[in-house]
Amino acid sequence: RDLICIQSMDGMLMVFEQESYAFGRFLPGSLLPGPLAYSSRTDSFITVSSCRQVESYKYQVLAFATDADKRQETEQQKLGSGKRLVVDWTLNIGEQALDICIVSFNQSASSVFVLGERNFFCLKDNGQIRFMKKLDCSPSCFLPYCSVSEGTINTLIGNHNHMLHIYQDVTLKWATQLPHIPVSVRVGCLHDLKGVIVTLSDDGHLQCSYLGTDPSFFQAPKVESRELHYEELDIELKELQKIIKDVNKSQGIWPMTEREDDLKVSAMVSPKFDSVSQAADVEVGTDLVPSVTVKVTLQNRLALQKAKLSVYVQPPLVLTCDQFTFEFMAPEMSRTVAFSVYLKGSYTPSELEGNAVVSYSRPSDINPDGIPRVIQCKFRLPLKLICLPGQPSKTASHKLTIDTNKSPVSLLSLFPGFANQSEDDQVNVMGFRFLGGSRVTLLASKTSQRYRIQSEQFEDLWLITNELIIRLQEYFEKQGIKDFACSFSGSMPLQEYFELIDHHFELRINGEKLEELLSERAVQFRAIQRRLLTRFKDKTPAPLQHLDTLLDGTYKQVIALADAVEENQDSLFQSFTRLKSATHLVILLIGLWQKLSTDQIAILEAAFLPLQQDTQELGWEETVDAAISHLLKTCLSKSSKEQALNLSSQLNIPKDTSRLKKHITLLCDRLAKGGRLCLSTDAAAPQTMVMPGGCTTIPESDLEERSIEQDSTELFTNHKHLIVETPLPEVSPLQGVSE
Repeated sequence: RDLICIQSMDGMLMVFEQESYAFGRFLPGSLLPGPLAYSSRTDSFITVSSCRQVESYKYQVLAFATDADKRQETEQQKLGSGKRLVVDWTLNIGEQALDICIVSFNQSASSVFVLGERNFFCLKDNGQIRFMKKLDCSPSCFLPYCSVSEGTINTLIGNHNHMLHIYQDVTLKWATQLPHIPVSVRVGCLHDLKGVIVTLSDDGHLQCSYLGTDPSFFQAPKVESRELHYEELDIELKELQKIIKDVNKSQGIWPMTEREDDLKVSAMVSPKFDSVSQAADVEVGTDLVPSVTVKVTLQNRLALQKAKLSVYVQPPLVLTCDQFTFEFMAPEMSRTVAFSVYLKGSYTPSELEGNAVVSYSRPSDINPDGIPRVIQCKFRLPLKLICLPGQPSKTASHKLTIDTNKSPVSLLSLFPGFANQSEDDQVNVMGFRFLGGSRVTLLASKTSQRYRIQSEQFEDLWLITNELIIRLQEYFEKQGIKDFACSFSGSMPLQEYFELIDHHFELRINGEKLEELLSERAVQFRAIQRRLLTRFKDKTPAPLQHLDTLLDGTYKQVIALADAVEENQDSLFQSFTRLKSATHLVILLIGLWQKLSTDQIAILEAAFLPLQQDTQELGWEETVDAAISHLLKTCLSKSSKEQALNLSSQLNIPKDTSRLKKHITLLCDRLAKGGRLCLSTDAAAPQTMVMPGGCTTIPESDLEERSIEQDSTELFTNHKHLIVETPLPEVSPLQGVSE
């Protein structure tokens, strides 16, 4: 029959025969349970008590001892000679034990292995020490697994230094590195592969390793010693790098041996809104939220299998359907799908661009199942989807001025759908009202080549400014003018940008605090539940002592904290969207300010916008700080000292945003002093920057950075950044803007 022994937290041993309870015994002097093992040779239980000694109890003594009705010994039990629980043998090891294992490789002898906190013991059946080994590192698990030679035993011991040691008795025979700290180790046979070491980490990572190496009979031939000419080697290396660059530019990284027109994807946005809006469950308010239809067409040249279309838009824009699957597409076939886009949230998206991505399998001669391919197509949503005509405002907290090299264009021709019917003669001022509630005003100067955008919210300037530049470029392209250019000559709006960064970071910190508090309350709630369950299961009812009231109060706190976490997550998501809008605006202004190329702007976007959304493991602040630090260390470095600085390889949430803000200010400072953005290999060399008159030097250390903080602050943070140095006079919307 099967016998089961269970040890409880108070040191009681409960023995079950099959499904019936046999008896229970309290081990004398037990405070906390230690590791427990059963020896079949001596029919005894071996454990390590709170006195830090190994104890052995015969099963027969446990069975005939007094029943464990009470924890304390009674006078009758003390007087009764034959029924007192007596230990068979003890051995003081002077430390707590992690595990006990009893190994018997032959019928004549068995060994008791005890893994302590600092030592490893091997005992005989009667408790005598066979051998012991002092360990150099704190162990985590062990396994005696085989006997290679007569009279010896091999043992695997894992430790907290990610190492696995193999001992033959007390001699270290092998040591290997593990990717994790093992909490349990076993040896098995998998698919006729003997000796597979299976380790388990505390986070559930299971790994099967093979402790064996195949000998290599190859011996490297001796290299002829000859004198090295470093100058010739440098010349040859540069020539080879030039050949590699030319090949990559002309042919691309992958050889283009096959046609790329297997599948063509095109997207078309309807010029008119849907007659019946598809918006559902919107949070915008009482206004009727419009929706617009987008059609995506797939044209394939070959037969394609398992084509899947995924459509993405920036939140709070949502799609009526974002996934489409085509099991099989015959050759020369065209498929069109349609879906609607509308604004669901009560805030403004960071972009109006959408992306349609198609993943499919292209069959080939070598791989008939198909080679996975991905093709994408971008589309632009109309501004009227999220914005309505509004009343222009004379004053605003944030103002921005864009300079052009061409005469001003009538705003009615640029934004024909936003003309105010009551004021048709007003051609140099226009108001916009986002569905989220904020308002933006656009003014065009009558006498100069300037446009002003103003709003109460800094991040709301982005979409109107970007839309203005795009429409101006399209307007002059239609006129046949190719030298149109925009520029920005005001101060960089870093102070307003830093306020949005601080608000986003504050919400992240607040979210972590709320989650920690919620975790504490959940632990308290489960502890009260266990106490109540123990009371309810007790045969003799005991008073609850207000545990039910405490449970109800804790439950309400858990619900309130969970609601607070959800509310903070929503606020954090909205804050991140506003931060992305402000980041787009800052990148646009830096590009106009320094006349950056498309490649340089792409580098800035990759550094400032690395994430689509925040996660608990990775946030925007630490990612952007690492990217900007890399730019300052490589292409924007001034000296070799900065290139020698070691950046942290692990991204953790910072204590505050001061370091990030200092690096952003320093990035603008170095761009203003002639720095250039480049990712090529030769950009890492220190470069001589063009220093305009009156500019300070670029700091090379933190001490030097502190000395120029005042100057940098005056350059980028202490002005009313969005107001030009020669302010435009206060005028009514009817008069427009004049110098």
